[in-house]
Amino acid sequence: MPAITLRYYAAARAAANGLDEEVIETESPAAALRVSARRHGEPMRRVQVVCLYLQDGRALRPEAAAAAVAGPVTIDVLPPFAGG
Repeated sequence: MPAITLRYYAAARAAANGLDEEVIETESPAAALRVSARRHGEPMRRVQVVCLYLQDGRALRPEAAAAAVAGPVTIDVLPPFAGG
């Protein structure tokens, strides 16, 4: 199975107990996010519903998240940021 690196920012990092990133071996970004939600519980589930996601620097649409990936990818988990 491909390695999917989830990189957490701001509130997502806090929900992941301070982890900057973690590697999950699974078939798709959506599956990796489900594993993350199970590992980190309700705080991560609450954050994930408001996040934007980038796959290797490009916007990850929800319908594309379920597609299997062939090799390692990086998913940036980006909660809303304050400021301007």
